[in-house]
Amino acid sequence: MILYNVTVKIDHAAHADWLIWMKTTHIPEVMDTGCFQEYRFCKLLGMDETDGMTYAVQYLAQNMEAIEAYQTQHAPALQSDYQKRWNNQYVVFRSLLEVMHNGLKT
Repeated sequence: MILYNVTVKIDHAAHADWLIWMKTTHIPEVMDTGCFQEYRFCKLLGMDETDGMTYAVQYLAQNMEAIEAYQTQHAPALQSDYQKRWNNQYVVFRSLLEVMHNGLKT
C-alpha cells in the first residue's frame, strides 16, 4: 500500500471557502479517479497558525501503479484547478510513503 500525503497551509482569508471546497469538490474528484481506496482529511495540531491553517489529506493506493496513473492521468488537471482557484493563498507539500504495517485492530 502507498500513502499519498498532501500537506497544505491555507491562508486565513481563504480558509472557510477552501475547507468547504475540499470536502465537497476536490477530495471527491480525487477519489472519483479510482486510483485510491480511501482517504483521511486531517488538521495538524500544534502548528503556528499565524499565516494560516495546516491540513493533511492522505490518500491510500493499492500500489505504485495506481499512484503513477493518478500522477500522469489526473493530477495535472486537478492541481491546475487547485492553483487557479487558490493562487497565492496556500503552500503545499506532497510526499509518498510506503505503508509497512497498518496496525489496525480487526
